[in-house]
Amino acid sequence: MSKNLVIVESPAKAKTIQKYLGSDFEVKSSFGHIRDLPKKGMGIDLATFSPDYEVSADKKKLVTELKASVKKADVVWLASDEDREGEAIAWHLAEELKLKPENRKRIVFHEITKNAILKAIENPRDIDQNLVNAQQARRVLDRIVGFEMSPVLWKKVKPGLSAGRVQSVAVRLVVEREKEIREFKPKASFKLEGIFLNKSKQEIAAKLKKDFAKEDEAESFLNLAKTVDFKVLNVETKPGTRSASAPFTTSTLQQEASSRLGYNVTNTMRLAQRLYEEGHITYMRTDSVNLSQEAIEGAKNQIVSEYGAEYSAPRKYTTKSASAQEAHEAIRPTDFSLKSVSDAQLNKLYQLIYRRTLASQMANAKIEKTVIEIGNTKLPQHFEAQGEVIIFDGFLRAYGIVKTDEEDDETNEKLLPKVSVGEDLDYKKIIATEKFTRPSARYTEAGLVKKLEELGIGRPSTYAPTIQTIQNREYVDKREIEPQTREVVKISLEKDQLKKEILEDKFGGDKNKFVPTDIGEVVNDFLTDNFSEILDFGFTARVEESFDEIANGGQKWKTMMTDFYSKFHPRIEDVEENADRANGERLLGVDPKTGKNVYARIGRFGPMIQIGEQDDEEKPVFASLMSHQNIATIPFEEALELFKLPFELNEVDGLGVSVGVGRFGPYVKWGESYVSIPKGENPLAVDQKRAEEIIAEKKLADAPIASYKGEPITKGSGRFGPFIKYKSIFINVPKRYDFENLSQNDINELVEAKLEKEANRYIQQWEDEKISIENARWGPILKHGKNIYKIPRKKDETKYEADDLKDVSLDEVKKWITAQDPKAFAEKKKPAAKKTAAAKKPAAKKTTTTAKKAPAKKPAAKK
Repeated sequence: MSKNLVIVESPAKAKTIQKYLGSDFEVKSSFGHIRDLPKKGMGIDLATFSPDYEVSADKKKLVTELKASVKKADVVWLASDEDREGEAIAWHLAEELKLKPENRKRIVFHEITKNAILKAIENPRDIDQNLVNAQQARRVLDRIVGFEMSPVLWKKVKPGLSAGRVQSVAVRLVVEREKEIREFKPKASFKLEGIFLNKSKQEIAAKLKKDFAKEDEAESFLNLAKTVDFKVLNVETKPGTRSASAPFTTSTLQQEASSRLGYNVTNTMRLAQRLYEEGHITYMRTDSVNLSQEAIEGAKNQIVSEYGAEYSAPRKYTTKSASAQEAHEAIRPTDFSLKSVSDAQLNKLYQLIYRRTLASQMANAKIEKTVIEIGNTKLPQHFEAQGEVIIFDGFLRAYGIVKTDEEDDETNEKLLPKVSVGEDLDYKKIIATEKFTRPSARYTEAGLVKKLEELGIGRPSTYAPTIQTIQNREYVDKREIEPQTREVVKISLEKDQLKKEILEDKFGGDKNKFVPTDIGEVVNDFLTDNFSEILDFGFTARVEESFDEIANGGQKWKTMMTDFYSKFHPRIEDVEENADRANGERLLGVDPKTGKNVYARIGRFGPMIQIGEQDDEEKPVFASLMSHQNIATIPFEEALELFKLPFELNEVDGLGVSVGVGRFGPYVKWGESYVSIPKGENPLAVDQKRAEEIIAEKKLADAPIASYKGEPITKGSGRFGPFIKYKSIFINVPKRYDFENLSQNDINELVEAKLEKEANRYIQQWEDEKISIENARWGPILKHGKNIYKIPRKKDETKYEADDLKDVSLDEVKKWITAQDPKAFAEKKKPAAKKTAAAKKPAAKKTTTTAKKAPAKKPAAKK
């Protein structure tokens, strides 16, 4: 029997730590928080701000097991993560398991290595109540903001919406950037680039130092350039250096993993968590760039061994952020001799962390930069060629520099041939191209994290959940933006001849960048109009600073809550009472057929176009917007086109065919089947021939690819990836299979594995009654239709095991269900027969003595 019980928050972490501790220690996992605020209701006493924590149903069995283990142990070691969330997990465990101070010890470590664990055991402390209170303050404040602001949105905008302190600010950033892009007015200018040849016919690419505002100015310059001889006017060579970046913090890791590996924020943190729990890297939620002396020495030894002593330049980094706390070291490898890990996906992120940390301790790269000025005294402007040579690669040997698209466009750095001042050059060609200024780029996930960090909003532990939440709420998405086209002028000078061309330039397209949805924009505008302080960047940052003060013991958390709520709640009441409803309504024009106003707005089922007024005798008509359209930007003519959908086409194989737009985008309906129209294709352009092609593609996709015991097998790709279908069973196809070339053996293997899994799923099943007792993750469950019921305890108050449930009768099971839902087996009343139209009585005219004044109709827009 182990005298020491260690509790951590994840099974993977428990498994790694167990390897380092002897038989005197038993390591168990709490699977995160064992208790939290209730899922239903606010769970906070607003008079005292005392939270009402509860153990969730899925953790009750686990808590019982932990309590049993606690009774057997002399000492309980609480070893959850070292940040505020980890401290709160330890506190909740101590409270719920009723651990006495003399029998509990709190240990922290920022890496899961044998030395770190043993050192932590030697240096225990008690729970830091200041850190716990900082976490409680965040949890309680965010719950209050969400619970009080969200109902206002339900009433004033649309049911089912939610608001949050940090998520709403993140959405505001995305919305404001999109509005900035819409309002941006591009300015044209002409940029000149030339290719020049020296006596050895080596090419030198150069750019004119000044752009021209007008086409005729560029053309005049080219005409003048025809008449002059080009010379090297100046050659300047300067030494320079490039320095490595600091080791990773949470946000810089997320940014670099995005730019170099294409990982989203959630995926990066999931992989980093695994690397940490398996003992490969230090704690991954940190805003510190500091490295321990041990790590600096480890990096130095590896650098000297692998690259040589001249590459080593040990240095310490200091964190600029005043709020940096909790995790006192940057993200780094725990063992510099380990160059890679076995898992391919983990290894990509590990390599990034490993190389970045090594580079931070390496010498600067030495470069030689050369600038050549080319021109003639008769020309008003001269050309400039820039190039550089790496004299000593330094840190670049381990960690090269990745340039952004913008940097690649703007720089002209390359190797240049040797030239001397006064040397004659010939021009090969000079090109003047019309270019337009560009608006600020839309945010990527990592870019948004960077902006939040710059504004002091959120902390390392909140970035990824915030990014995920605003997408889950459908306030922003990463849909593809189709590029627009415009004409640009290109003038070329070659062999003393000018040639002018009109080219097509694509602009404004985007992929994998945040774009606000219509509902996201409407919610943001409503919140910024009515809760300007809550959505103020400075206010949100000050709240974070208050949490930091609480963590440092400089402020009482309930005092902070009292101050916040005394200002916040009256504003809620005022907005609920006095604010106008918001639906983003925009008057587009007047329908030429009916003479009624045409509006773009948010409706019950999302963004739509409306013809007519809500209070007209004749009800208004509606049309849904397509996924690429927006109520803030859709033109009047395009809005009217939507009312042509749906439209009918000729039958195919005896089944009706129509084209329309639904919740999941444009479709061709064939009989009862809905076939999605390919992305980017205009449904209004789908004619009979194209509809038949789309249907034929669907037939081909749905055709059986094999059979199993005489039953056809089909395949497809759905929300959770590729699958095959056998009878009514969908079977996911793992990546280890070649989905495009599944063999009969593959099919048999997949189907049989699924059938075996399904067979083990049921302890007992009564198909006719739609009742089953099934094995589930946390033990057996009872199902009736789609409803899940608890399995009661036995008469001796012990729980039923799976084997016990094999012998329970159907009558007994029905009693269990009825005890929890008396109406579960009640016969449903048949709906009354509908009255025929002839049986309807004419509606009586209403007569009232007093009536509310009807709202005035909106004036029709001028045609």
